[in-house]
Amino acid sequence: MRQFLQHHGEQILGVLSGFDRLRLRGALRLFASEGGAVAWLQKAGMALQDFLTWAEGLTQRLRRRTEADAKAVGRPVEHLDRFVDKEEHVAKIRAQRGAADNGLVTVLSTLETCRSFELHRYRDSGRCELRRKLRKCLHYYYYWVDGRFGLTQVRLETWFPFDVHVVLNGREWLACELDRVGVGYARRDNCFIEIADMARAQKLLDRQPKLDWCGQLNRLLRRVHPLHTDFFQAAPVDYYWTSEQTEWATDVLFRDPAVLAELYRTLVRRGIDTFGSGDVLRFLGHKVPAHGGVNGNYRGVVQSDLKRRVEGVRIKHRAGRNTVKMYNKQPTVLRVETTINDARDLKSYRRKQNDPEGKPAWRPLRKSVADLARRAELSQASNGRYLEALSTIVSETPLSRLTDKLCRPVLIGKRRYRALRPFDPEDATLLEIVSRGETLITGFRNRDVREALYGTTTDPIDRRRQAARVTRKFAMLRAHGLIKKIPRTHRYVLTSEGVTAITALLAARRAPLTQLTAA
Repeated sequence: MRQFLQHHGEQILGVLSGFDRLRLRGALRLFASEGGAVAWLQKAGMALQDFLTWAEGLTQRLRRRTEADAKAVGRPVEHLDRFVDKEEHVAKIRAQRGAADNGLVTVLSTLETCRSFELHRYRDSGRCELRRKLRKCLHYYYYWVDGRFGLTQVRLETWFPFDVHVVLNGREWLACELDRVGVGYARRDNCFIEIADMARAQKLLDRQPKLDWCGQLNRLLRRVHPLHTDFFQAAPVDYYWTSEQTEWATDVLFRDPAVLAELYRTLVRRGIDTFGSGDVLRFLGHKVPAHGGVNGNYRGVVQSDLKRRVEGVRIKHRAGRNTVKMYNKQPTVLRVETTINDARDLKSYRRKQNDPEGKPAWRPLRKSVADLARRAELSQASNGRYLEALSTIVSETPLSRLTDKLCRPVLIGKRRYRALRPFDPEDATLLEIVSRGETLITGFRNRDVREALYGTTTDPIDRRRQAARVTRKFAMLRAHGLIKKIPRTHRYVLTSEGVTAITALLAARRAPLTQLTAA
């Protein structure tokens, strides 16, 4: 990301990175299976055949309490018997009526599918057993303006085991924090287009992953489900909080909307034309082979697409259920956002959950909010890699000025290096290889380029000859100032001039004749 910011620094007001949307789930882990539920009933001293009556009684108590609390503050529960865009509906209510004294905006109820238990009886023996199954039950959607998180949504199932879903907005949280510390800002929709103290705002966002998330979520739970302790008083159980979906957004704030509009067209073109499956996997933290392809063990689907939205064009890259996308959220805001829905292929350096004194090692990233800080770290790295790979300068410099310089031999000392031939197929392939998305981050080695150009060979003589050819090509690119060596390594990276020149040359090669003749 540093290189992107350097290229466009004069046009950038600042950068904000933090959570956008968080969807979190609270569940009673003991009741994730029939055996756990039966064990709890035995511990609570309850007969299995009494379960259904007991559970229905809890549901009725919960519904009476919820409807009474909502009515007491003048916001009776509103039942939705058809599909309604809840966020839009709540926004209208908030605009018309504001929030109640305790912050409540509204409570909506609707029938939705949930996973619960039913009591099954065997006719021949009369024996009973619990079975988990899908069923429909009433759900409550609570919306209120929280002092810590701003507008908050909590969805509560009214049937045992009372799963909870919490939806928070990280930008709402930042607005509350900026109000608290007295920092001025201008906001449109879910974006900040101006902040009086950008550095302070980013420091506040840096605190998001480090919150006591279990404590905060339990606080929200007590507001919508105060009867939880009473329900499970016989054998107490606590909610286990997990991250179902996290969106981490990096907003680059530009000074001039016209500059961003012109730049964005180029970024979209580069993103859809240049980034392949290997690039997308690398952005999202997957291992990729040195040659830049796809790891043979990866079994997911990788794809990229464009979509025209009300705000503009959105480009999205998917690897399995995780995505990285870019869009111009507002006329002056460029947003890159990484969404993690599936953490199974990601890693966290930690101890085993059941061995707090054990040795740390790289282990699978957990869905638990305990690994939320690691999710933030991985997401920020993804956004950074994406912006770094897009590093390019949109300039009015004629292409001839680049080619006039690069297409002449270079004399360094007594050694002469040949001219670059950007429209020669071999040189063009070389430029494409060294400018791949992943090479902009980690650099490239002789072996990487050799295998990409010539393939693999088991003949050591052929391998040495190919390596020597690549060495001469590297020397030529270095002489023209397009690449540089990373100190104390065998890797090379593109220079800033190299990124600009190679991007322009490859774009010229791909441009249709109609576009070139119209220029």
